[in-house]
Amino acid sequence: MNNKVYRVLDLNLSQQELLVNETLFHNANGYLGVRSCFEEGYAPGLNSVRGTYINGFYDIAPMKQAETLFGLVEDKEVMLNVADTQSVSLKVCGETFSMFQGEVLESERILDMKAGITTRRVVWRSPAGREIEITVNRMASFLRKPLFLIDYRIKALNFGGPVTLTSTHNAEVMNFADKCDPRLAQSAIRQLSVTSCEVRGDESYIVSATNQSGLSVCSGVKNLPSKPCRKETCREGNAANCRMETDIRAGETISLAKYTVLTDSRRFADCRAAALREMARTAAVPLQELYDEQRAYLDTFWKNAVLEIDGDADLTCAVNYNLYQLLQSAGRDRYSGIASKGLSGEGYEGHYFWDTEMYILPFFALTNPEIAKSLLSYRYATLDKAKENARRLGHGQGALFPWRTISGRECSGYFPAGTAQYHINGDIAYATATYWLATGDIDYIASEGLALIIETARLWIDLGCWYRGSFRLNDVTGPDEYTCMVNNNYYTNVCAQYNLRWAVKAVKLLRESGFDDAVEKLRVTDEELKAFAEAADGMYLPYDSERGIIPQDDSFLSKPVWDVPGTPREQFPLLLHYHPLHLYRYQVCKQADTILAFFMFGFGRGYDAAVRSFDYYERITTHDSSLSLCVFSMVASMLKNHEKAYAYFGNSAMLDLKNTYGNTKDGIHTANMGGLYMSIVHGFGGLRIREDGLHLAPAVPEPWEGFRFSVTFHGNRILVEADKNGCGCTLTEGESVSLTLYGREYRLDRARPSCRAALEASK
Repeated sequence: MNNKVYRVLDLNLSQQELLVNETLFHNANGYLGVRSCFEEGYAPGLNSVRGTYINGFYDIAPMKQAETLFGLVEDKEVMLNVADTQSVSLKVCGETFSMFQGEVLESERILDMKAGITTRRVVWRSPAGREIEITVNRMASFLRKPLFLIDYRIKALNFGGPVTLTSTHNAEVMNFADKCDPRLAQSAIRQLSVTSCEVRGDESYIVSATNQSGLSVCSGVKNLPSKPCRKETCREGNAANCRMETDIRAGETISLAKYTVLTDSRRFADCRAAALREMARTAAVPLQELYDEQRAYLDTFWKNAVLEIDGDADLTCAVNYNLYQLLQSAGRDRYSGIASKGLSGEGYEGHYFWDTEMYILPFFALTNPEIAKSLLSYRYATLDKAKENARRLGHGQGALFPWRTISGRECSGYFPAGTAQYHINGDIAYATATYWLATGDIDYIASEGLALIIETARLWIDLGCWYRGSFRLNDVTGPDEYTCMVNNNYYTNVCAQYNLRWAVKAVKLLRESGFDDAVEKLRVTDEELKAFAEAADGMYLPYDSERGIIPQDDSFLSKPVWDVPGTPREQFPLLLHYHPLHLYRYQVCKQADTILAFFMFGFGRGYDAAVRSFDYYERITTHDSSLSLCVFSMVASMLKNHEKAYAYFGNSAMLDLKNTYGNTKDGIHTANMGGLYMSIVHGFGGLRIREDGLHLAPAVPEPWEGFRFSVTFHGNRILVEADKNGCGCTLTEGESVSLTLYGREYRLDRARPSCRAALEASK
C-alpha cells in the first residue's frame, strides 16, 4: 500500500457511511474547509452535512442560562456554513446520474496526500444501459488559501449523445444541529443573510452578512468547461446556476473546472473586491500548474514530517492520514487556531480549546515551526480579551484565556466543566516554552511569548492563596470533566508551577540577551518575580502517603469508585447518560488528568509512585474523551511498559478511519491525531526537548520491525531511525546540532552527520 494514499473501494451508501466519508475525505487548507459530499446529492430521505467553512469566521448565537447570574456567558460564537459551491448535477441523454439509481459498476474514494487532492471515481450504468466513468478531483490549495477547486471529468464508455452539466452556487445555507448531542448546535438558525448576488459573465459572486457579529463573506464561482458548449449562467433567487450543454462521443472525455474562492471581512477590508481579485489571479493559472504547486508544497511538508513504521504499511498510512489532517486544520494567521474538529465538520461549533497547545502544537514545533508560531500568535492577538475575561471573573490582574472560543471571547456556557478549567493558562505557557526550546526563537519570546507567559503567571498569583505554608488553587477543574470544581487539582497545580517558574526564567533569559525593553513593556518588577518564584516553590501538590499515589485533587480519593467494568457498554460515553452531579460524586475519569501531568512534568514523587498511580487511574478512566488513549500510551512508554503502551496506541491510531467513537460524522478528532504523533515520537521515540537540549531514547514495540521520523531542532533537520537493536540519527539539513541518544551526547555536523547507539546502552 502507498503510505500516502488512503482509499475506500465499493462505497457503502448507508446514511452513517455517507456522513463519515464526508468527514474523512474533506478538503481543507487551514483557511477553508469543504466536506466531501456527493456533488449530485443523495437519494431522498438521506441526510447530508453539506458544509463549507472558513476558519475563524463566525456569528453570535444565544446561549440562554437557566438563571441570569453575574458574569455567566449568555451568547457564543459559532463557526458558520458559508456557501454550497460543490454541487454539480449531470444528465446524459436525458438520464440523471445518481448513485442511488441505475447500477454502480465501480466506485472508490481516494485521498492522495502527496498530491493534496481527493478523487471520487465512479463507473455507472444508467437505467437505459448507458455507461459512463466519472472522476472528480477536489483540492483546497495550500498556497492560494481562498481557492477550492473541483475538476469534474466524464468519459462516455458505450454511447454518444447530449450531456448537460448544471453547476450550482447557493448561499442559502444553515448549520447542522442535533438537539440530542451537547457537542453540536442545539437548533438550526439561519445566521447568514445574502446581501448581494450577481452574475458577471461566466462568474457568480454572492456576499452574505452575519446576523450579529458584523462580518461578511463573499463566495465566487467560475465554471470552465474543456469543450465548447451552450452555456448560460443565471441568478435564481439567492443562488446562481450555470447550465452547460454539449455532445460527447463514445470514448471521449470532457471536463469541467469549477473554481471557488472564499474571502471574509476579518482578513479583507472588502471581501467582494478581494474575491474578484483572487478569481482573476487563480483562474488564469493552468490547472496542471495548480496541481504542481500543491504537490511541491507537500513535498516540503512530508520531508519535514517523515513518520514511517517498518512492517505495518496500513498503520503508516493511518499515521500519515492523521498528520495530513493536522496540516489541513491549522490556521496560519492571527484570526484562527485549530478547531477541535478542524475544518471537517461542525462538532463543538468550530471552537478552539486547549487541544491546540497540548496535543497539536508539539507536532508543528518539531516539523513546521512557522505554523507553531502562528498558532501562538493567535493567542497573543486575543490576549486583551483574555484580560477582560479575567476581570469578568473577579481577577484584578493577569489574563485568563477562554475555555472555548473563536475570536477570544469565552463561549463555554457550562462553567464548571468549561471556564473553571484554569489550566488552559498553564497549557498556553507550556506551549510557548515548548516552542522556544524547540526553535531557540528568542525574538518571538521578546515580541509576544513573554507577554503570554507573564500575564498567565499573574493570574495564578491572583487566583491562589497561601494556607498552612503552601500555595493553593481552589475551585478549579482539571482536564477530567467528570470531576469538577475541586481544590488543588494536581495537574492544574503542577501546570501553574511550571508557568510561574518559566515566567522567572523568561525574564532572566531576555535580560541576559539584551531584550530589557520587552520586560519593561510588561512592567515586570523584581518583587513580582519574587512572588512568582515563591508561589512556584510553595505550590501544594497533593500526595496520598497511605496508598503511595498522587490524588487527582484534595477530595478525589474520598469518593466511592465507579464500577467501570460493570457499566453496560451502551451507557458510554457517560456524559450522555448520567447527570453531571452524579458523575462528580464518584472516582471516575473521562480522560487522562494526573497521568497527563506525568507526561508533561515528570513523575514528581518518583517512578514507583508513578507506577502505582498509573495502575490506579487506569482502572477508573473511561477514555470517553479522544484526548485520553494517547496520553496513557505515552506514559506507559515512560514506565517501560511497552506492551501496554502499544495497546493504547493501537486503540487510538485509527480512531477516525474506523469511526471508533461513533461520531466521526461530526468531524475529525484533531487532538487525538496530534496525540498519536506524540505517542510515537515522544512515547516510543523517547523524545524530550529540555533546557539542556534534545534527548532521544527509542524503543521499538514488539509488532514493529522499526520506525523512523524526522524532527527540526533549532533549524536543523534530523532523521531518527530506530530498530530492535538501537537507533541512528542523521543530520539531513543544517550546519550542526548536539543531541543526547540513550544518555550519551553526540554532535552531528556536515563532516560527521550521523551517529548510532545500541539499545543496550540505555539499560
